[in-house]
Amino acid sequence: MSAGGPAPLAPADARALIAVDLGAESCRVSLLRWVEARPQITLVHRFANAAREVGGHLRWDFRSIVAGIESGMRRAATIATEGVAGVAVDGWAVDYVRLDGSGRPLEEPFCYRDQRTIAAEVALHRRISAERMRALTGVQLLRINTVYQQFADRQMKLAEGERWLNLPEFLLCCWGGTPVAEYSNATHTQMVELGRMAWSDEILRAAGLSPGCAAPIVPPGTVLGRLRGPLAELPALADTQLIAPACHDTASAVAGIPARGEDWAYISSGTWSLVGTVVDRPLNGERVARQNFTSLAAAGGRFCFHRNVNGMWLLRQCLEAWGGGERRWEIAELLARAESVGAPDCMLDVDDPELWLAGAMPARINRQRSEGGLPALEEGPAGAPAMTSLILHSLAKRYAEMLGQIESHTGRQLRRLFVVGGGSQNALLNRLTAEATGLSVLRGAAESSTLGNFAVQLATIEGARSEETGASAERVAAWAGLLHSAAHPELPLPGR
Repeated sequence: MSAGGPAPLAPADARALIAVDLGAESCRVSLLRWVEARPQITLVHRFANAAREVGGHLRWDFRSIVAGIESGMRRAATIATEGVAGVAVDGWAVDYVRLDGSGRPLEEPFCYRDQRTIAAEVALHRRISAERMRALTGVQLLRINTVYQQFADRQMKLAEGERWLNLPEFLLCCWGGTPVAEYSNATHTQMVELGRMAWSDEILRAAGLSPGCAAPIVPPGTVLGRLRGPLAELPALADTQLIAPACHDTASAVAGIPARGEDWAYISSGTWSLVGTVVDRPLNGERVARQNFTSLAAAGGRFCFHRNVNGMWLLRQCLEAWGGGERRWEIAELLARAESVGAPDCMLDVDDPELWLAGAMPARINRQRSEGGLPALEEGPAGAPAMTSLILHSLAKRYAEMLGQIESHTGRQLRRLFVVGGGSQNALLNRLTAEATGLSVLRGAAESSTLGNFAVQLATIEGARSEETGASAERVAAWAGLLHSAAHPELPLPGR
């Protein structure tokens, strides 16, 4: 990314910032510097990430993740000779590390896609009903949520340890920060009381979890201390603050959207598609619960009101299945061919839990079609355009359904839809979404979580100078607008 557009003023502290984005498929380290009083964001390091099977379970190789991130931070420190004012980490939610009394991981963290939570979800709801958990938390019922994972730990008789931390907060703690649960990430555990920064004693008791193992909940924009350890020996990192941004990457991505008013919605499009809007208060009425929407904490004291919808996972899993054949597809060519195929005979239920699982995705899709009395599609590379067309048309239809329900729940008339994240670059899906929803679809930044991470850092540092705690919604939005216009002058996003 390069600077451009109108020249925003640099903050009083014009040192650099580092944003770390943990992704389930790739991790990134980005650097924000001020060049002639204008922000310049550089992707310093990016590396692939994937869960691996260990002993029959999916786990993350978190040692490699930490090593890759710290390698990127060292590169950033070499570039930022003016020094680095702050480092913040966001990432995917729900996964966590269990720690011993010395703060060391007991073992590598499980991946949320591990199938152990299928039985754990059923067993936990014998102790506390799904309806009661929903009423207490306002969170979409998903077996991947942290509470089901931790209950699975208890079923497996794994050591609980002294504390557990979600992955972004764990990284910040490793570098010297106070152990915390940042609010946007904490709400995604399905263990936080609706609208309050407090753990639910009732849910913890039902799951057999020790309240003392959960870290204190803090708002986005909390300073956790100074960077310590080997990284702090680098001159640029000698006086660097550790900041908890909106640690949930979707909350960071939404914080990176420079929009105002109440006529807009978002799709954070990546492995998952998060379809929603931002509200001042969490929503959890009977219809909201029945349709399984969620209210998760956002930056600036607001809430992301959305539904998880299966996303680019479907296509990426298909691409993996097609990769072993004689015909290897480039994504641009595949999308062009898929566009020429036209609309499918019947839409796919993209949120079928069977399609959340890894492996043999073309066969999984065909099983669903077979159960509906539809003919099978070619599962090999030759059938890729037709299957891709089916996936993208089905996603667009599902988005339209979710957005219609959002209008009903919020009483808003939506006009604009901001698509951010890696999926925002899929022009065919954007066109199909515009046609299905009737909304003006605006392509936001693919790296919106990075922009939101930086916006919260800047708002936090600015607020501290006026003796305010955290990052206000107004400051975050203002910085997001300035960063977006500088990083992406080719993507004008109207603020009002």
